Amino acid sequence: MRLAIIGQGYVGLTIALGAVEAGHTVIGFDLNANLVSELNAGSSHIEGISDSQLAKFISTGTYKATTDATLLDGSDVIVIAVPTPLTEARQPDLSFVHAAAELIQNNVKSPTLIINESTSYPGTLRNEIAARITGITHLFASSPERVDPGNTQWGTKNTPRLIGGLAPEAVAKAKEFYSTFCDTVIEVSSPEVAEAAKIFENTFRQVNIALVNEFAQIADALGISGREVLDAAATKPYGFMEFNPGPGVGGHCIPVDPTYLAYVANKVGVPATFIKRANEVNLAMPAYVVKRVIAGAGGLVKGKSVVVVGVAYKANVADTRETPAAGVIDLLRAAGALVTWHDPLVGNWRSETSSELVVHDVAVVVTKHDVVSISDIKKSSYIFDCTGSIAGADGI
Repeated sequence: MRLAIIGQGYVGLTIALGAVEAGHTVIGFDLNANLVSELNAGSSHIEGISDSQLAKFISTGTYKATTDATLLDGSDVIVIAVPTPLTEARQPDLSFVHAAAELIQNNVKSPTLIINESTSYPGTLRNEIAARITGITHLFASSPERVDPGNTQWGTKNTPRLIGGLAPEAVAKAKEFYSTFCDTVIEVSSPEVAEAAKIFENTFRQVNIALVNEFAQIADALGISGREVLDAAATKPYGFMEFNPGPGVGGHCIPVDPTYLAYVANKVGVPATFIKRANEVNLAMPAYVVKRVIAGAGGLVKGKSVVVVGVAYKANVADTRETPAAGVIDLLRAAGALVTWHDPLVGNWRSETSSELVVHDVAVVVTKHDVVSISDIKKSSYIFDCTGSIAGADGI
C-alpha cells in the first residue's frame, strides 16, 4: 500500500516505520521544514528509532518525509497523527486536526481511507474531520494511538489496536492495513467508542495518580511513609493496583486527555467533577514539592544553590512536554533560589543548558534517569526525592 501520514512526531514517525517494515511505502508529511530535512538526512528524533534504521528505508525509497501536501494524493491510506494539545486556558485545541482535514480537502482528489490516530474526545472523527472533508466519498476510521515513549516492552506491533469506523467498509480496510504490522486488531462498534476508550485509559491513570499523590500528602501529615504504606497495600493479591506518587504528571497524554473527556462531558450536561479534581491535584503537586523542599532545607531557599535533577517528564526519555519540572523550577526561583538543572538526555530546554551535578545546597530529584549517578546527586547537602529511588532522602 501507499501510505501518507500527516505529522511526523512521536506517533507519526513510529507508525511510519512500522508500516515500512511491513512492506508499505510511506510519505511522511510535516509542516516543519527543518524536521523534514533532518528525517530525509537519516536523523531520527524518536527514542527506539535509530538513524541507521531510518536511513535504510530512505535509501530504498520506501520512506520519504515532505512538506509538499500534493503528495498526499494517490495514497491508499492517509493517517492523521497530529498533536491535540490544550489552549492557554486548558481547553481542547483541535487546530492541528482541523488543519490536517483542510490539507486533505484541498489536495486529495481521489477516494481513500482516512484514519485519525490523534487522541481526542468522542465525535472528533465524525464531526471535526469527516464533516470538513467533502466532495469526494472517502472512508473514515478512528484508531487512537497507543505509543508510549521509551517503553521497551510494548510497542506498535504487540500493543492491541482499536478500530472504529463510519462504515463497515472503512473498518474492514483499516483492519486489513493495521493487521500487516500489528499483532492484535480489535473492532469496536463506532469511532466514538474507540475515541472514548483512549481518553478513558489515560483518565484512569490520571485519577489514580492523583489519588496516591493526595494520599502521600495525608501520610506525610500523619508522620508515616506513604510509599511504605503503598508497598504494604500492594502485597494484597487482588483488588489493588499499584500506582506511585510523584511531582505531577507529564507528557502529551495524561495531563491532557482527561481535559478532553471533561470537556465533552460538560457539553452533554454531565459535570466531570471527579476528573477535574484529579487534574487539580496533579497540577498542584509542584507547589507541594516546593513547599516540602523549603521546609526540609531549613525554611528558606532564598540565595541557596538548588539543582533540579531530571526535567524530562519520565525516566529514560528526553521528552519534556507538560513536565512538572517546569513548575518546580519556576516556584523555586520565585522563592529566591538559585536554580540550575541537570538532565543529560534533554541537554537544552527553555533556552537553558543542562548543568553538571556538583555540590549544591539542595538537590530536587524530579526524574531519575538510569544514566544519572545517585552518588553525584548525594554531593548536595540536602536531597528531596520525588521518585522514591534514593534511600534515606526526604521525598514524596
